[in-house]
Parts: sequence; C-alpha cells; structure tokens
Amino acid sequence: MTMTSEPGTAPIVQAPAGTQRVLAAGAEADHEAHLRTFGPLPLRDPGALLAQLEASGLTGRGGAGFPAWRKLAATGEAAAGRRRGRAPILIANGSEGEPLSWKDEVLLQNAPHLVIDGMLTAARTLGARNVLLYVGSGSLAAVERAIGERADARGIEVVEAADSFIAGEASAVVNAIENDDPRPIDRTVRLSESGLRGRPTLVHNVETMAHLGLIARFGGAWFRSVGSPEDPGTRLITLSGDIPRTGVFEIATDATLDSVLRAAGLQPGSASAALIGGYHGAWVPASSFGTPLTPSGLEPFGAQPGAGIVHVLSDQRCGLRATADIVEYLAGQTAGQCGPCMFGLPTLATRFTALARGQAAAESAAELRRVSGLIVGRGACHHPDGTVRLIRSALDVFARDVRAHAGGRCTRRP
Repeated sequence: MTMTSEPGTAPIVQAPAGTQRVLAAGAEADHEAHLRTFGPLPLRDPGALLAQLEASGLTGRGGAGFPAWRKLAATGEAAAGRRRGRAPILIANGSEGEPLSWKDEVLLQNAPHLVIDGMLTAARTLGARNVLLYVGSGSLAAVERAIGERADARGIEVVEAADSFIAGEASAVVNAIENDDPRPIDRTVRLSESGLRGRPTLVHNVETMAHLGLIARFGGAWFRSVGSPEDPGTRLITLSGDIPRTGVFEIATDATLDSVLRAAGLQPGSASAALIGGYHGAWVPASSFGTPLTPSGLEPFGAQPGAGIVHVLSDQRCGLRATADIVEYLAGQTAGQCGPCMFGLPTLATRFTALARGQAAAESAAELRRVSGLIVGRGACHHPDGTVRLIRSALDVFARDVRAHAGGRCTRRP
C-alpha cells in the first residue's frame, strides 16, 4: 500500500480495489487481525471526514438508502443549535428483525471492530457523548468481546434488541431504548432533531458504520472505485431460498442479479422470481434477472436494494402461496397503533390466503387492489406501505398464476 494526502485532510491509504471490503479481515477477526488488515483508525478533522463521506456517495445499508453524510450533517447541525449539555446521541442499529436477513449478525460476528471504528469516527464528528450499539441476541457475545479488546470503545453501551419485525425501524429503536417499547412512533419531528431523551440522534445501520470506518481510512474516491456511480461501493446481501448456496455475500453495488445467482450455483431456468428487499420488498421475475441491483435498475419493479435481501423462488413453487405466507406473517407483526395495521393488514392477509387457495381468486385479487389503495400512506409507520408494496408486486409478477388459480389450474407446490 502507498500513502498519499489530499489538501486539508489526513493521509489516505490507497488500498487495492475489490469487493471484499468489510469482510476482508476474515472470520471472527480479533482487534490485532483487524489492525493488520486495515491499519490504525486516523483521527480526522470533522469537516474533512464529512467531506470525504459526502464524496463517497455512501447510502444507508439498513433499508432506506438515504445518503449517509446528510443524516450525519443534519444531526450535527441540530446539535449545534442546542444549548450546552444537550450533546447529540449516536446509535448503531444491528437489530435485524427481517426474517430473510442475517447480514448484520454475520458482520457483527466477523468484523465488529470495523463497526466500532465507524461508530467512534461518527461520534467524534458529531461530538456525541453517548454512543449505543443496539443488537440482536446472536451478536451480543461478539460485540462485547470486541469492545473489551480496545480501550477507545469502553464508552459504548450495548443494548439487546427486541426480536420482532418492526423493532428495527429507527423510531422503534429509540422507543425501545428509552421506554422498553420496541414499536415505531408516529413522529412529526426527525430523530436528527429530537430523538433519544429529546436530543439530536443519529441512527445508522451497523453496515453503514462499517463502511464509514473504511472511508475514514481510505477516503471517498477509494470507496467510489467499486460499484455503481449512483450508489457506489459494496454491500452485503443475504441470499436465501431455492438456491444451492445460501449465505451472506459482499458484492459490488452494480452487480446484476443473474451474476449473483450464477455465482451461488443457480441453474438457468430453475427459478421463477426473486424477492428483493425482503418482506417489504418486491418480486423480480426471472425474465429480468439481468437487472443490476441498483436503485434505478430495480425501480421498474417497485424494488430497492434495501437491506440487501435476495430470496429465490423455484419455478416449481407457487409465488402466490409464498407471498400469502409472508403477508400473514406481516399482519401478525404490527404495532397495533393505527387502523391500517389493526384492520387493514388482517383483511389483506385473509384475502391473499383465499387467492392462494383458489377461493374466488379473481374477486380476491380485485379486493386486494381495492383495500391496498385504502391503506397505503395512512399508517402510523411504514409497515402497512411495505406490505402493500409486496402485495402489488406479487399480483403483477404472478399475474399468470392469478389466472391459473381463478381457473383452478395451479399445479405448483407451496
């Protein structure tokens, strides 16, 4: 490696480009192995770090895909306008309530120090005095061991996350930490302005933090050297379903869906669709597997890269039945705080189950579209909207199956 410097910044180590980045240190790397792989964490001037983060184009890896630098800058600006003693709070979110995702747990078990690096860098940039790591039970031992290995991380507070689908939403994370109630809050003020304990609060996914730890070392241009110009870098994906190799993979953001599936051993013609983005995502038909996993590439299908979930459906399985199971699950995972969740989602689940079973299939499909239109945009959180997105996608992608069910002709297995 060679070292160069840019005007007004600390030296940047120019590391070799490649798609093995956040997982480069190897399985369950301790702090010494982490330092051998990535080198020490530089102490950057907050303004220089924010500039590098903006130049990198890093977007959040928790699902929303919002520019990482904007959230950090907004929290910092809100904190600057507060009186003394109201320092901002930083929360790294590794709760991962989505059943089809386990990339955050893999990251925290194998590269916890990179996550910690990103947290410490963001905290210094913000001037945050309270730094919390919100993680599921499967990651607790790994992160506590990692924190114990380094003196600079002793101030990080680890909080065990609730095990529910909606517990990972940002306001639910804050609500769980503050009130032991892991449900989203219907908010009119951004968390960056008033979050935990009424203080400006930055909530970033743990993978976002890991990438931030790399950008602090290598700079924005290095991060952009891989991936799509519109959404640069690499991302972790969880690959599951009817495919020979399942697991967590680190890919360039401009990788096509078919290239990922071929690398995992999928035979051409053996899948009918893939669910992108998880239970709040959308189906992409096999005829469009050449699509790049970028926001613009997935937009025609109503999908987004989201939290990096790719779930493959065999051509022998019924997409309507697979979707009905998910919708039923989502109807049982509500916060119970608004009409769309309390009444709308159970109705959608009942109707979709009827469609999947061939019970008045045409009428059920029409009713699903009607009720979906009444629900979308009216929930206290985004849970109803995400469920509607999945339903509409299934009705479009599996339209042939809807007709087959209406005629009693579906021969695919559940």
